[in-house]
Amino acid sequence: MSTIVVGSLAAEDFALARTLQDVEDVSIECERLVATGEETVAPLLWVRGSDEKEIRRVLDEDPTTTDIELLSSFEGEWLYRMEWVDRVDVVLQMITNSNATVVEAWTDHGRWFLRVLYPEREGLSKTVEFCEENGIAFEVEIIREMEGEPSGRYGLTDEQYDALTAACEAGYFSVPRESDLDELADQLGISHQALSERIRRGTQALVTETLLVGKKTDARRH
Repeated sequence: MSTIVVGSLAAEDFALARTLQDVEDVSIECERLVATGEETVAPLLWVRGSDEKEIRRVLDEDPTTTDIELLSSFEGEWLYRMEWVDRVDVVLQMITNSNATVVEAWTDHGRWFLRVLYPEREGLSKTVEFCEENGIAFEVEIIREMEGEPSGRYGLTDEQYDALTAACEAGYFSVPRESDLDELADQLGISHQALSERIRRGTQALVTETLLVGKKTDARRH
């Protein structure tokens, strides 16, 4: 059974620790992450901050990077291609030994967060064992089994999934709105209050599971 996992690890145990430490306002989001050899990983990274020259200088000095190339630039953000050549063992284990796909990777407060798709749950166990054997503190934040409806991938109940998809299809989120809660509640055969709560809690779950991963958020799901 395929499994989606969100895990985190300190930058010191992975990549770009010096960059994250030396550039105070920098944030990094991975566009793509692939293994290019037995000891290297090649990411495409969106790097955001206030001073591109300082960011580039620190990237060039960071011992985990090599072959840095600026591909695109926008106001306050830059797309780089590079190779990571140090302490990327955990990602190599995920990709090469567990047949996993790193769907997303981003930084937050000196930590890397990885959203990983494992084709089999056993692959996650292999990653955890590998980290324990090598002294890497890999913290599993979220586990979602990809079975049945897509709701489980994002922490939604089936009822919340049905409410949100029905609302979207009916134009409830359009501007201006093309339907109201009363119409949707009648369509789903539930009360106005029940539908309102499902949409509100479902929206909270989606934001928590996709945008606030790793942050201490109390997201009650009913």
